[in-house]
Amino acid sequence: MSIIPEQYLDLLQSTTVMTVATIGPKGEPQNNPVWFGWDGNHVLISLTKGRQKYRNLVREPRIALSIFDPTNPGRYLEIRGVARIKEDTDRRFVNSMAKKYLNQDVFSWDQPGDERVIIIIEPQHITKMG
Repeated sequence: MSIIPEQYLDLLQSTTVMTVATIGPKGEPQNNPVWFGWDGNHVLISLTKGRQKYRNLVREPRIALSIFDPTNPGRYLEIRGVARIKEDTDRRFVNSMAKKYLNQDVFSWDQPGDERVIIIIEPQHITKMG
C-alpha cells in the first residue's frame, strides 16, 4: 500500500516532469528533471547505464524525488526512498514513457550500445504542500 495521499495522485498520473536527486561519488547531490511513471505503488524512471545518475544509484541507492503542480507552483510532493534497478532489455518501459510524453510508440533517442534500466522507487517518506 502506498503512502502517497490520494489528493496528490493526480501529480503522479500527470505528464509533468519530476526532479530526481541522487548522491554523487564525492557525496554531492545531483539533481535532474526526468520523465516518470507511476504503477500505483512505485515511481519508475528510465536511465541508461552510462548516466551518472545510474552510477550514483548503483553505489548509493537512496533517492529523493520532487514533483510540482504545473498549475499551482505552491503545491508539490517530495518522495524519498531507496531505488531498485531492473533491466529494460525489451525497452517496454522506456517506450511507454515515449508514448506518455511524446505520443510516440518507440523511444528513439538512444545511441547504439546504450543499455536501459528501470529505476523502481518505493516511497518511504513524503513531504507535501498545497
